[in-house]
Amino acid sequence: MRPTAKDLAEAAGVSLATVDRVLNDRPNVSKKAFRKVNDAIERIGFVRNPAAVALARNKTYRFRFVLPVSGDQYLSELIGRVTEARDALRADSTEVEAVQIPMADPHHVAKYLSLIDHEIVDGVAVMAPESPQVRDALVRLVERDVRVVQFLSGQERLERADYVGIDNFAAGATAGKIAGRFIGNQPGKIMVVAETMMALDSIQRRLGFDSIINAQFPHLQCLPSLETYADEKRAELIINRTLQHNPDTLAVYVLSSEARAPLTAVWHAQGSRQLTVVAHERTPFSERALMDERIDALIAQDPGHAVRSALRIMRARADHRELLASQERIRIEILLKENLQFQGP
Repeated sequence: MRPTAKDLAEAAGVSLATVDRVLNDRPNVSKKAFRKVNDAIERIGFVRNPAAVALARNKTYRFRFVLPVSGDQYLSELIGRVTEARDALRADSTEVEAVQIPMADPHHVAKYLSLIDHEIVDGVAVMAPESPQVRDALVRLVERDVRVVQFLSGQERLERADYVGIDNFAAGATAGKIAGRFIGNQPGKIMVVAETMMALDSIQRRLGFDSIINAQFPHLQCLPSLETYADEKRAELIINRTLQHNPDTLAVYVLSSEARAPLTAVWHAQGSRQLTVVAHERTPFSERALMDERIDALIAQDPGHAVRSALRIMRARADHRELLASQERIRIEILLKENLQFQGP
């Protein structure tokens, strides 16, 4: 049987009340007693029960998703999944909220993160473009004992925070393999479109995509990345101009999560030419386009799985528990018309 708190008290040579104070981080515990209890925990293999600790503390977990203000259907999907989790976890003494802030200015994001109070928030899942300012702000959050999850978009060299999302290099490489196979042996160019190349996930997807095209499909040339900055007029202008100047374009790869604006611009500008189209994320727009065969393939990650994984990680870190790594691995899903029509929502 598992050692109990009473067994722990006997092994440490202290009172049950002292064990209770140590396990629940209560005051008035001497350093000597604290050390005795923790030594005994290691010696007898005592395992804390997080649920019992939370109940004893009358603790409510408070987790926050920090998401962009600008976005389209995939962002709406994420917010919807956060809302579902908030409602589901309310009975489990867990408060979940989503806060949307502008992400264009890294100094603004860093300032917002610097104002998060560890007495009010136990964990944050942050979806922000990579920058030194944001990375440093996240490090300081960890130092203030706030559990940090890099949500779908990570920061380089941020080892003290967890990451939830697909392997973006692998996702880009997968897109490259699909595009190359769909195009076949005809030489030509591939237009690559991103919302911004400041985001680390965009950089990694582009690197993965180029690695496959360059190594396995040398007859294809990847054009420089076009950045739309989520501006529909800009998307129309730069995509139309690129297709005009590159009549041998055979394919389009939209590597950002929001494909509606760039692909609408592509369809307006492509005329009678046939283009292979690979995009990311399953949304109402991309799902319809896949069924209509205006998109050939989608590289997707389940937003519900991502939200639930971020919450499980923050809860585990707050309870000082080990993670079940296999449960938190977000899979790369490849969606075609042929398999989408047999899937549920």
